[in-house]
Amino acid sequence: MTSTAWTGISELVTNDPTHPEADGSPLGIITQAAVVTDGGKVVWVGAQHRLPDADERRDLGGRAVIPAFVDSHSHLVFAGDRSAEFAARMTGEPYDGGGIAVSMAATRAATDDELRALVGARVAELHAQGTGVVEIKSGYGLDVDNEARALRIAREFTDETTFLGAHVVPPEFRESAGGRDDYLDLVCGDMLAACAPHARWIDVFCEPNSVYAFTGEESERVLRAGLAAGLELRVHGNQLGHGPGARLAVELGAASVDHCTFLSDADVDALAGSATVATLLPGVEFSTRSPYPDARRLIDAGATVALASDCNPGTCYSSSIPFAIAVAVRDMGMTPAEALLAATAGAAQSLRRTDIGVIRGGAQADLTVLDAPSYLHLAYRPGVPVARKLT
Repeated sequence: MTSTAWTGISELVTNDPTHPEADGSPLGIITQAAVVTDGGKVVWVGAQHRLPDADERRDLGGRAVIPAFVDSHSHLVFAGDRSAEFAARMTGEPYDGGGIAVSMAATRAATDDELRALVGARVAELHAQGTGVVEIKSGYGLDVDNEARALRIAREFTDETTFLGAHVVPPEFRESAGGRDDYLDLVCGDMLAACAPHARWIDVFCEPNSVYAFTGEESERVLRAGLAAGLELRVHGNQLGHGPGARLAVELGAASVDHCTFLSDADVDALAGSATVATLLPGVEFSTRSPYPDARRLIDAGATVALASDCNPGTCYSSSIPFAIAVAVRDMGMTPAEALLAATAGAAQSLRRTDIGVIRGGAQADLTVLDAPSYLHLAYRPGVPVARKLT
């Protein structure tokens, strides 16, 4: 193995406030810093004047370095185009989840090679904007073979794969005699059995405010079936209106409840008193003209907050975490430091990972360099491609 010393770092965000040379803030900033990596791991972090020997040295010319973003919520396995749906929303058409069926039809019709190429291009796009580890969900196949296929392809790009057969009830079950119940039987039975070997997580769109998604009782059934199959839990909750998603996530010990746009005081208190992360997805509200979640309220209550892209074909076709950070700072009450922490360490926590979202000895060597002297430029320069994954 070859060790590499990354030098000329004006500002190093470690997310390790215990480092003796850090500034004591939650971001654990070290100025005039260096990092040594070897074999895909971080082996040394500190001030450049104490740099140990390394096999090679790469100077970053006074740029800032941060932990690579962790995108803990994405839907990258899909085919087709829904730009017309976006245009319609911009003229006032509300979002209710029904457009998922359009992506389902296109995804079912695509070949394995076509889907693999689409996912590969999207993952490359993420890396080009500073993201390291990405979670990828199924949910646009909505039958046994296509959900399993989506997860097999996603697993080629990440270990963080999520079975989302309970995304919506597909059209062929909406008018049948058994309807929703038959589809839930399939999701919790043959579909789960086919998908569990290729997934780490199970998720459900718990949204009583949509006729296409699932009630609290239906969601609990899906999640308990996933637990019994050895999967860990995530929840889509409280996106379109108030509902049971956040409380259900806390009660069942889910790692994350995602969206959290409409939360009661009881929901916020439950999240603050739990290990469940509130994952916020501001690109969705931007793309649907919906109210933004109140990050300030969650943070002040003591809840752990994550930011992720929710890159998907319908409600947010953006893979840019810097964009999510900029929106969170401008419209959701987060400081630039809180937003960066949420997009790195917070998102890592939502995946129950301690080896990513941080730069310290033993962590995965996922580094992102900024064409700027400080992390503040992520929110300060919205829309400008200042971040790229370094390793």
